[in-house]
Amino acid sequence: MDGLHTERLEAGRAPAAFATAMAVPALVDPFGRAITYLRVSVTDRCDFRCVYCMAENMTFLPKADILTLEELDRLCSAFVARGVRKLRLTGGEPLVRRGIMTLFASLSRHLRCGRLDELTLTTNGSQLAKYAEEIKAHGVNRINVSLDTLDPEKFRAITRWGSLDQVLRGIDAAQAAGLQIKINAVALKGVNDDEFFHLIEWAHGRGMDLTLIEVMPLGDIGEGRLEQYLPLSMVRAGIAKRYHLEDLDYRSGGPARYVRVAETGGRLGFITPMTHNFCESCNRVRVTCTGTLYMCLGQEDAADLRKPLRASESDDALFAAIDEAISRKPKGHDFIIDRRHKRPALARHMSVTGG
Repeated sequence: MDGLHTERLEAGRAPAAFATAMAVPALVDPFGRAITYLRVSVTDRCDFRCVYCMAENMTFLPKADILTLEELDRLCSAFVARGVRKLRLTGGEPLVRRGIMTLFASLSRHLRCGRLDELTLTTNGSQLAKYAEEIKAHGVNRINVSLDTLDPEKFRAITRWGSLDQVLRGIDAAQAAGLQIKINAVALKGVNDDEFFHLIEWAHGRGMDLTLIEVMPLGDIGEGRLEQYLPLSMVRAGIAKRYHLEDLDYRSGGPARYVRVAETGGRLGFITPMTHNFCESCNRVRVTCTGTLYMCLGQEDAADLRKPLRASESDDALFAAIDEAISRKPKGHDFIIDRRHKRPALARHMSVTGG
């Protein structure tokens, strides 16, 4: 079915959103925060089964529930029409979605006309060797690659199915294509907590930023959250014993707070949903591959955008649904690891909402 939609995407069909783009106001939530950053999951499927993200035996969504590439294009374009300036495609693993390059090609028109500042993606790197040059050709300049260890055996254990060599070849290909890379590493107690110095020196030695991320309590993944959880306040204190860290004002559009490591000259970011709530400046919303809009990663409140998207070729109902949802965006999340029952804070998996 996506093949039929692919033809329309490649034909450059302009979504109805821009027919009235100048007549609709920008998106501002109840706390005065402008929504300028949209993260869109294009699939819930992935070729890895990372222990902090998915259960090993996942049940994925039926194809009929998933937005087509054309619908994803139209939905993204509606948000761009409303003032979104940064668009990130996520998954699951976005590069396993069939025909995904046609979506990149279509969305790149917003870069060319200046409505969008950045089109990017988060990937596990497994498909980068295949797609890096094409991604760059569609106007993507920066990407995030999730990589938690440089030890092949640990990598296999964390991802369950992944090959470190395949990911490293993908990173080589991406850099050769001219893509800037930020490495995202989830801090896992007892797993990779002895590798942070190595990861810093490896990433910075290749001209890549590194961001460390606390485990987020999303989804029942068959692992104890308390066993995985490692506060980044402790990690930073440990890193500061070896390196001089200089706080930076640099922001990449996401929640990371950055320092410069004097000894390497590179940037090191910390994403701390558990030990430091970063919600005060949140400019982000997320849409799943089924068209469900989550105004906050850490809340269950959501809005169905698939229904208005499929109900009419006009975007009026879609705009109305987006407006109503943004009016409910909360001030912040309530992430907590339940020490009594060890339950996840939210039932949905990270791969459903998008990384």
